[in-house]
Amino acid sequence: MKKTFAILLAVAGLAFSGISHADEKAAVAPAAATATAAAVSAPVAAPIAAPVAVTASPAAIPAPTVNKGDTAWMIVATALVILMTSPGLALFYGGLVRSKNMLSVLMQVFVFFSMTAVLWVVYGYSVAFTEGSAFFGSFDKLFLKGITPDSVAATFSKGVAIPEYIYVAFQLTFAAITPALIVGAFAERMKFSAVLLFIALWFTFSYLPMAHMVWYWAGPDGYTSADAAAKLGSTAGFLFQKGALDFAGGTVVHINAAVAGLVAAFMVGKRIGVGRESMAPHSLTMTMIGASLLWVGWFGFNAGSNLEANGVAALAFINTLVATAAATMAWMLAEWLLKGKPSMLGAASGAVAGLVAITPACGFVGPMGSIAIGLSAGLLCLWGVNGLKKWLGMDDALDVFGVHGVGGILGAVLTGVFAAPSLGGLGVYDYVANKVGDYDMAAQVTSQLWAVGTAVVWSGVVSFIALKLIDIVIGLRVPEDEEREGLDITSHGESAYHM
Repeated sequence: MKKTFAILLAVAGLAFSGISHADEKAAVAPAAATATAAAVSAPVAAPIAAPVAVTASPAAIPAPTVNKGDTAWMIVATALVILMTSPGLALFYGGLVRSKNMLSVLMQVFVFFSMTAVLWVVYGYSVAFTEGSAFFGSFDKLFLKGITPDSVAATFSKGVAIPEYIYVAFQLTFAAITPALIVGAFAERMKFSAVLLFIALWFTFSYLPMAHMVWYWAGPDGYTSADAAAKLGSTAGFLFQKGALDFAGGTVVHINAAVAGLVAAFMVGKRIGVGRESMAPHSLTMTMIGASLLWVGWFGFNAGSNLEANGVAALAFINTLVATAAATMAWMLAEWLLKGKPSMLGAASGAVAGLVAITPACGFVGPMGSIAIGLSAGLLCLWGVNGLKKWLGMDDALDVFGVHGVGGILGAVLTGVFAAPSLGGLGVYDYVANKVGDYDMAAQVTSQLWAVGTAVVWSGVVSFIALKLIDIVIGLRVPEDEEREGLDITSHGESAYHM
């Protein structure tokens, strides 16, 4: 447990150590992608962020246009993200556990997605994507109150919108897949009831605040002057105001979930027999199929986050493709060199590492920058699931932190580097001047560290408190005899295979 808090404090210290420099140097305002650029240049550094419903009066701002092509693309992108979860993530994780726990993993991923989807509609969307404080939204849209087929949500281009219902659905898929990622850290040993309760608490107190902090802003249409930009910027989420760039969820999704998994792995404890018995994956065939479905679905995850079918969506698409390929090759070749043989598990793990690392950067960097990020992710995440995991001494069963945590942190930081126009990135777009502004790499990297540190500390604290309370009330872990027999039978009364 001491090592867990040491990690949290170390990363938090790294992120917050440069704050005074960032506050002095940052000169960009809340921003979003257009066909030619990626964010805004004015009072505070800002990211491509999830927009909100357009509510300004028609007299002040012309009515936005809803394009059928954008709407159709967002429907497809939303379906692709659902594909990532079930079957993609479920099969990827399911193949990695022992056969006696296959169904338990499939069940957890499938049910957690479903539960979170309902919670999102009931209160999640309102808390994450309405104006409130810098950390939480309001309850103005509980049960999606006030949203109709005619309601629209802003995109990253002035005067362009999409139907709010598809925006709600798209963000729902992000909110639902993120808790499912955590499953891999404590696989094969945690009570199903305890996990359900933990996911509900973590979604409410970690995912929703992080989504609001990083992605909530008022949309681009009101950025008509420096004063207007400053006023609107003050209503945005905490990390949006700090200038953190996160195109599709490096902090909100991957670091957030990975830290929760790390804390859970320590608090639940190691699986019986770790280090003495074989814990080999029971079906790498399933894992390869799952990884492939994740790769396909991730195009909806990343390119869909642009909210429009335009050039930036195309950039996010190609970046997702080549970064993943680069990470696959880097992991495979490094493993080949170190262990003498390249493995299917290594190639699949490398692909996921590349997908994770490019997620925050995919709409900000150029293809060469994405390849550099992918190569770095393949190598660093290989160390994360071997050297770092052994050093920490915890049983992160399916390497959630080694891939999603290490890859997410790497991608978040390198976003600030490769978004620079001098390195082929799109820079930061000024919605007041309607052009790309000057880019300060040092200030932007510092803003990225703010986001990393906040995600680590916030998720770590929420996860620890939630798990501690659950342990006191109902306990976290199944009895030893049930763990040895396998959770498929003891928790669900079923078997994945009948010989």
